[in-house]
Amino acid sequence: MVNSSKDDSATDGDTSSGGTPPSNSSVYSEGEKVLAYHGPRIYEAKVQKAERRKKEWRYFVHYLGWNKNWDEWVGVDRLMKHTEENVMKQQALDKKQGVDKNPKSGRSAQTKPKSSAVSKGKKRKSDSGAEKDNVSLEKLVRIQIPSTLRKQLVDDWEFVTQQDKLVKLPRSPTVDDILTKYLEYRSKKDGMMTDSIGEILKGIRCYFDKALSVMLLYKKERKQYHEAVVDNVSPSTIYGAEHLLRLFVKLPELLAYVNIEEETLTRLQQKLLDFLKFLQKNHSTFFLSAYDGSKVSEGKGKGKDE
Repeated sequence: MVNSSKDDSATDGDTSSGGTPPSNSSVYSEGEKVLAYHGPRIYEAKVQKAERRKKEWRYFVHYLGWNKNWDEWVGVDRLMKHTEENVMKQQALDKKQGVDKNPKSGRSAQTKPKSSAVSKGKKRKSDSGAEKDNVSLEKLVRIQIPSTLRKQLVDDWEFVTQQDKLVKLPRSPTVDDILTKYLEYRSKKDGMMTDSIGEILKGIRCYFDKALSVMLLYKKERKQYHEAVVDNVSPSTIYGAEHLLRLFVKLPELLAYVNIEEETLTRLQQKLLDFLKFLQKNHSTFFLSAYDGSKVSEGKGKGKDE
């Protein structure tokens, strides 16, 4: 389903019409039903207002089925036309968010189930007396994944689930290597090594090692995991950027259960976004352009569970 050139253009406006409209005309009209990126997911939304600021158009959108508190101004790069092709892309991303079996990721980005799934999830949390977690889960923890990395997530999903290909292990650079490179990058840029950055990177490593087998793997990757991670070896010394990026899709719901003050959380979000920009800047170095098809192919005749 994924085509590299089409995916890049899909976030730039109307994928159903070929050309890019002139900057003085709006791509979307008020009242138009659209698809909108929010973090790594795509949701149905409605354009409430369209406004040209300087030379760029901005749109005030309401996410259908969501509270008005979520209404926000977004740029044209966050929106797509509500076409059959883009709905298929939405569904593909929705499946990507459900890597392996994880009921908490069941907040569907597809039309009808979305709002009901969210409300049911919130009711469960309220029943357990964790109402604050509801706010943290969706409102406070916002990790905006850059467009290049969003496309990487789609490609990743297609390689594994549609083309039966896996990331060849061990990876180079590993997750540990990438975290070390980022620490060196920040130290040079800031002129010093800050404890806060070091602690955040330790946290990312810890979350990755613990979350990988629980919520970051597809079924087809499990056999490879059990073959590669042996003798208490840390996954962060074997896996690379492809699986690390998946962690950032899950981080909002993981952080929702951590008691963090809002001000501290805001600073954390800024640092996480800076790290994602670092991944984006080094995309060609950190990420594979193609996966290995041999491992899954070898096991195809033995059953579909893997």
